[in-house]
Amino acid sequence: MLRQYELIDRVLDYDPDADEAMLNRAYVFSVNAHGTQKRANGDPYFSHPIEVAGILTELHLDDETIATAILHDTVEDTVATSEEIERIFGANIARLVDGVTKLSKIEAQTENERAAENLRKFLMAMSGDIRVLLVKLADRLHNMRTLHFIPKPEKRRRIAKETMDIYAPLAERIGMYEFMKEMQTLAFAQLEPEAYESITKRLELLKEGSGGDRIAKIGSGLKLLLGRAGVDAQVSGREKHPYSIWRKMQERHISFEQLSDIMAFRAIVPTIEDCYRALGLIHRRWPAVPGRFKDYISTPKRNGYRSLHTSVIHAENRRIEIQIRTPDMHAEAEFGLAAHWAYKQSQGATAPVRPDQQQDWIKDLVEILDTAETPEELLEHTRIAMYQDRIFAFTPKGELIQLPKGATPIDFAYAVHTDLGDQAVGAKVNGRVVPLSTVLENGDQVQVLRSKAQVPQPAWLKVAITAKALAAIRRHLRNEEREQTVALGRKLYDDIVQRLPATLADHAIDEALKRLKLPDEAALMQAIARRTLTDGQVMEALMPGSAGADVAHAPPQSSAISIEGLAPGVAYELADCCHPVPGDRIVGLRRPDASIEVHAIDCRVLADLAERSEDETDWIDVQWGHATEGATARISVEVRNQPGALGMLATIIGQHKANIINLRLDNRDTQFHTNVIDVEVHDAHQLMRLLAALRAADAVNAAERV
Repeated sequence: MLRQYELIDRVLDYDPDADEAMLNRAYVFSVNAHGTQKRANGDPYFSHPIEVAGILTELHLDDETIATAILHDTVEDTVATSEEIERIFGANIARLVDGVTKLSKIEAQTENERAAENLRKFLMAMSGDIRVLLVKLADRLHNMRTLHFIPKPEKRRRIAKETMDIYAPLAERIGMYEFMKEMQTLAFAQLEPEAYESITKRLELLKEGSGGDRIAKIGSGLKLLLGRAGVDAQVSGREKHPYSIWRKMQERHISFEQLSDIMAFRAIVPTIEDCYRALGLIHRRWPAVPGRFKDYISTPKRNGYRSLHTSVIHAENRRIEIQIRTPDMHAEAEFGLAAHWAYKQSQGATAPVRPDQQQDWIKDLVEILDTAETPEELLEHTRIAMYQDRIFAFTPKGELIQLPKGATPIDFAYAVHTDLGDQAVGAKVNGRVVPLSTVLENGDQVQVLRSKAQVPQPAWLKVAITAKALAAIRRHLRNEEREQTVALGRKLYDDIVQRLPATLADHAIDEALKRLKLPDEAALMQAIARRTLTDGQVMEALMPGSAGADVAHAPPQSSAISIEGLAPGVAYELADCCHPVPGDRIVGLRRPDASIEVHAIDCRVLADLAERSEDETDWIDVQWGHATEGATARISVEVRNQPGALGMLATIIGQHKANIINLRLDNRDTQFHTNVIDVEVHDAHQLMRLLAALRAADAVNAAERV
């Protein structure tokens, strides 16, 4: 563990103007606060925050960040309070400590919910000051270095998976590649121990087989090549880390022996001009591997990373990867966004260089927080936003837009602005009109065609791939579905009120909401439309004692449907694939649990089963009984996109004495939308009359039984 004077000296070495007294106070405060607490390895607990601070001194971070690292666990794990931190160390450090305080476990939630909630809080804190992320990443890195001391394997795997899913991608997104690689390697060792051991052993054998000097020889040759041409270069080489090798083996479905590019070299040269000179010299000396050249200098990655990447065929037909960059580029590649906070000498003085704006991807993640409705959706969107490789497209004015590979004009539109995405009706790519589903390529110029009358469409979910676009589309569709559901519920509610034995008092609906424990009228209308409340429950809540006055309010149950041809007591169920109703010709299918599934004779699923089945005893000849009261059928109705369309559907269905069990919006475009409706009918004749009435309506384009 670092001693107090060692830690302070490290900071003063790169920042002589650091607040030494404040750092000393933080060290003593942390040691006293954590007292006799121990870590899993038996070390004093305060050794952890001190080591985290030590990691951050390697990045030359400012004194406030170092103090935050020293104090980051005091509020969570000791009796210290945020108010105490603010009184002793000031508002800035108190705010930073609060941002990186470990989040309390939410025991009542599922694993996904806990991870999503922690991520949500963390991203919100991070968006306020990126130093929160820098301290948190150092905290996680040190925890991963000591993970093997935790005795429970399942806990080690959970922490490793969280690191692989969230923290390593976050480190990559801000350009801290050394943090990312070490986190991935340590997590990989826990998640895939056999694969990790196999790869590390093979790497050792590879070193021994070449006398351990193959990398040194290649590096010396590369340095000599550049030096002879007058390019002064610092050259270093290494094998790729085990997780990177394993991932390539998985992606390419090849063995370790078939991998040809497990060595990587880095040439650091004085200027950008030297970068391109070095590239030309290397390509003249060794054949370049097609498709493996990347120019991140002229077009940097979204996290600001700059470098030239190429792969060449070296001696013995061995592929090697070479990165070429300047010293400044190398510092940013090692430290990423942390380099913006590092103290740099300037005319004999030190001053922190702070980014003027948050990185765009952080803003996108924070925007996603407001649109994701479920924990799973939040995790999906953030992982998409952090993981995917990127392409570059341009607006008509030449603005560069970075997108994941496979992105479409929909993704491009939402990347420019949410309103542009919502109103997109088409796109021109390189001057040519293309569908919104077109996959964009590097260098495309994209012009989004828009209309104020346009709204996001459900079909866009199948072509958009960016988290920002998917979140915005889903938010709009949820809002639209909610409005339509409320409108349908209100129509059904009016029908329920008409069947009450007396006129409702003005306060009746408020009392009903209390009895049903619903927050407002909209929630009541949604419950009615979705059939989570029966008509009888609503009537009883509005006017206690009234439900018995209406015997028709409750939907008939499937148990009231009689099927002849079955032994007494045999369980049966109407198939969901074809929704047979009385009047249809039917057949029974015996399932493995001895229950019977009843299908319409022309069911497509039944036909597929018949082709695969050679045992005719699976089929049972059945028919509808005489005591049938009703069944559920599924219909698809394509309606013009106009106000009142849902109300019209509900009216026609109600006039034909059918009952809406469920309704969902299946597809929508600017002119029509398709609703799939489950309706309860007495028999097939009633269903046919209902479909005929729907088709006769002016606003209905098509109505079919599903």
